[in-house]
Amino acid sequence: MFNQVGKVSSKVIKKLPGSSKPLYRRLWFLAGLGLGGGALAVAYGISNIDKSLPNTADLNSVVREQTLTIKAGDGTILQQTGPATREKLSFEEIPENLRKAFIASEDRRFERHDGVDAQGIMRAVVNNVRSQNVVEGGSTITQQLARILFLKQEKSILRKVKEARLAQKMERELSKDKILERYLNLVYLGSGAYGVGDAAWVYFSKPVKDLTLAEIATIAGLAPAPSVYAPDRNPEAAKQRRNLVLQRMLEDGIITAADKQAAVDEPLTVKSSPPKRTEVQSLYFTSFVQKELPKYVKPEVIEAGGLTIETTLDPTWQTAAEKTVAKTLRNQGSYENFKQAALVAIDPRSGQIKAMVGGKEFGKYQFNRVTQAQRQPGSTFKAFVYAAAIATGMSPYQEFQDSPLVVDGYEPKNYDEGYRGAMDVRTALTKSINIVAVRVLMRTGFNPTIDLAHKMGIKSDLKSMYSLALGAGEVNLLEITSAYGTFATQGIHNEVHGITRVLNRRGEEIWKANFTPERALDEDSSNIMTWMLRGVVSSGTGQPAQLDDRAVAGKTGTTDEARDLWFIGYIPQVVTGVWLGNDNNKPTYGSSATAAYTWRQFMKEAVKGMEVEKFAERPKLEKRKGSIKAEPIKAGRVINRAIADKDKSDRNGSGEDVPRRRRRNQETSSDDNNSNEQSSSRRRRRSYQSEQQEDNTSTRSSRRRSRRYDANSDGSGSSSSSESRSRRQRSRQVESDSSSPSSNSEKRSRRRYSEPSNDNSGSSRSRRSPGSSGNQESAPSPSWRDRLRPSGGSEG
Repeated sequence: MFNQVGKVSSKVIKKLPGSSKPLYRRLWFLAGLGLGGGALAVAYGISNIDKSLPNTADLNSVVREQTLTIKAGDGTILQQTGPATREKLSFEEIPENLRKAFIASEDRRFERHDGVDAQGIMRAVVNNVRSQNVVEGGSTITQQLARILFLKQEKSILRKVKEARLAQKMERELSKDKILERYLNLVYLGSGAYGVGDAAWVYFSKPVKDLTLAEIATIAGLAPAPSVYAPDRNPEAAKQRRNLVLQRMLEDGIITAADKQAAVDEPLTVKSSPPKRTEVQSLYFTSFVQKELPKYVKPEVIEAGGLTIETTLDPTWQTAAEKTVAKTLRNQGSYENFKQAALVAIDPRSGQIKAMVGGKEFGKYQFNRVTQAQRQPGSTFKAFVYAAAIATGMSPYQEFQDSPLVVDGYEPKNYDEGYRGAMDVRTALTKSINIVAVRVLMRTGFNPTIDLAHKMGIKSDLKSMYSLALGAGEVNLLEITSAYGTFATQGIHNEVHGITRVLNRRGEEIWKANFTPERALDEDSSNIMTWMLRGVVSSGTGQPAQLDDRAVAGKTGTTDEARDLWFIGYIPQVVTGVWLGNDNNKPTYGSSATAAYTWRQFMKEAVKGMEVEKFAERPKLEKRKGSIKAEPIKAGRVINRAIADKDKSDRNGSGEDVPRRRRRNQETSSDDNNSNEQSSSRRRRRSYQSEQQEDNTSTRSSRRRSRRYDANSDGSGSSSSSESRSRRQRSRQVESDSSSPSSNSEKRSRRRYSEPSNDNSGSSRSRRSPGSSGNQESAPSPSWRDRLRPSGGSEG
């Protein structure tokens, strides 16, 4: 058989032209070889192009590259950057006439081709030659979508080949309706409008469902050259293009001649509006989110763009926070000399940030005081000192001496520079007594205190120094608020975060928040601390933070010369932190009472409609064992001195007071941040009665251990003087809660809050303290909330 085949082949070859020539010199052989090689080369090239195309999954992309969308917790869009569609519509939401207008204008054979329309290309070439201008394109809607999603806009044969192959691939994977829906949502139509929804708003200030036929044709005519046919820039060109689209719709049987004529006769009325959501909402929060994103998503993914970030923000709470901060700066800030404020609210059970205001005028400063400002926390840090002590097994009724103390050359002072003698731990926290806090730190140790603070959420570096007990280290508002949230969850710390999910341009989840809660503090110690911190708000320095319908726990804090005013407070469902001060660290004339009042103003709005939950009961104190081990500080030298009569303070007075004005050139202000370890010459001249090593005051009588001290306000003093303190005619008078009859207290000029007097007789507005002498009947003392409200002025 092979022999026969060979003979036949030889006879055929001999009959072919040029049979007398060698095979490689025959024309038909060379032609066939060239055509075959060319075909192989084309096939190889197409194969390589196909390999470079996006995979099948990428064809489901619904957003452009180089875009970023940030959404609030309820799906509200907070920010969009890049060529993003603001008004995304489903296929059913796009009017049928609008869909058909684009088909008539851009791709009349859309329903019949497989992504590439050879007939349409030839028709476009002929029409363009006849018109001696480019009046019709050859790219199908599918090809245009492929270019929008995956290709750059350069003009090259390679790009056109890729575009055609991508279009064919998309046609195999997606339905015609899906292709058309995505195209109509992504096509650029000028003036910052991406998609027909944006265009309807930008040019006519209406939704697509309200567009007239003439307006529909105008929008459909924009696709080939938005800058040329924009109705707000070139109305005549826009009319001509509109009429051409109407003519094509008539030819395709979409509209009648009467419809066309009515649309042509309709005047082109443009009512321009800026694209929706071009103004970023919640600027401090969205900037924080963008800085956090690289922690969870690879840089190359971020650079590619097309990401959607779903966040934790509650828009209702955010609005309340912004209004509260603005009001505080407008009212109290103006006469208490602070220019900035920050507030953050967190769900302690999940660690989700619900509201964040990092200051005012973001466009001017772009500095987030919630996350970037490292400030001394003052007495707010005492919560961690006492928590560590309680966790070692210390009783909240353990007594310490509030008396002169010098340890390794460091001499802490209470704010009023007085002393109260023996005092239990709970009372010391309520009254914000500095010296007792230092003694407790010495008993507990640096390492246990610092370790616990870090476990609870403090991320900043903390130094082992005695002034740590008074908040001498630096932290930011976010971390200390998150750490207080650990008290609200009975010792469980949840990592604070602002992002819940990140989606790629296909809508696929590429990251999801999945932080593991960790036990930072044992449950009993946490509940004891909450019980103690509730006392701070109910009868101590945090009284302005009281809510009408539920219990609040929290702590105030004020640093040297009132440079920082703090309040961190919580209920079981929410923990919120407030800071007030100046970026240049200038002293203020305010007090932490203002921060507590600001906290209350925000929380009143946040808890509306929220179920009232009670704090856990305080556990039994008897036979309680510690969960951490104390490491008492071995000081080189400890000096305890007796309290001189002239240095005794009212037992009911608070250790954290309203700051004095800087009336004396060298007067020391030693509130919560007692980092200045040098005493004044007055203190150095002080005559002390005795010098002794530190002793435990557990041998005090049971009568003293059981004594209850009524907490004074954050701004109270011991004076019953009726002299009016004023600055720039803005007088704020404070009532004395002191029972001391002394009338020769220091006349320090301070900012005060008071209820406007109802006395119409024109007599002095001062009221006598309960313990002051005289026959004049004492007026009832107003509440802290009433006292804090400024007299007159804007309440807005």
